[in-house]
Amino acid sequence: MVHKIKLFLFLSLVIFSFSFCTKVEGPGGGATIRGVVIERDHVGVNVFEYPAADQDLYIIYGNENSFFDDDVKTSYDGSFEFRYLQKGSYQIFVYSDVNPAEQTPDDPSSTEAKLFSVTISDKDEVVDLGTIYIDKY
Repeated sequence: MVHKIKLFLFLSLVIFSFSFCTKVEGPGGGATIRGVVIERDHVGVNVFEYPAADQDLYIIYGNENSFFDDDVKTSYDGSFEFRYLQKGSYQIFVYSDVNPAEQTPDDPSSTEAKLFSVTISDKDEVVDLGTIYIDKY
C-alpha cells in the first residue's frame, strides 16, 4: 500500500512538473513583431501622410481572446515593436477613423480596427508588418 502511494505521488509530481513546460503565446520569449504606422490626414480633398507618433497599438495573445493583452505606443517616427514574445499566434490591431461619407445611420462608428494576424514559429523570429496606414478625418 505504501508503495502505491509513493508511486502515485511520484507520477503526480512528474505530470505536474511537465505541465509547466508547455509555453503559450505571450511574453517570455525572444521573438519580435514590428512595423511602422503612417497617418493619412484627410483635409478637404488633400491627403497628408506623416509618421503616426504616439499612436496606440494593441496585441492579443492567441486567437481566442477578444480583449487585448498588451499595448505599445509608436515612436516619433511611427515605428513600434512588441518584443520578447513566445512562439504562437498573435493579433495586432490599431484604430483608424472611418470616412464620415461612408458612415450609415445603422453603423455610426467613427473608428474601425485594422487587424493583423501573425504567427511566430521560431523563438528568435522577427516579424515585420511593414507599413500600416491609418486614416484621420
